[in-house]
Amino acid sequence: MGKRTYLIAPVEPLDVDGVRTVQVGTVVFLVAFVALLPFYGRLEEEGQTWLLWMCLTGVGLGLLGVEYCKRRRQLRTDHDELPDA
Repeated sequence: MGKRTYLIAPVEPLDVDGVRTVQVGTVVFLVAFVALLPFYGRLEEEGQTWLLWMCLTGVGLGLLGVEYCKRRRQLRTDHDELPDA
C-alpha cells in the first residue's frame, strides 16, 4: 500500500499499575456518599437509600482495590529488579 511514516508523541505512559485510577474512583464514591447524606430523609421516603449503600460499598471495594494494586505494583517492581538467571 505504500510507505507510511508514524509519529510517536512524546507523552508519559498511563498509570499501568492502576493505583491512581482506583484511588480516584474511591474518592469519587466517598464524595458522592457525603453529598447524599443530607438527603437521607428524602431518599428514604422515595425508597432510594440503596444509593447511599452503593456509594459506601464503592468506597469499601475501592480501599480493597487500592491495597491489591499496591501489592501488585510491589510484586512487579520486585520481579523487575531480580537479576536475570
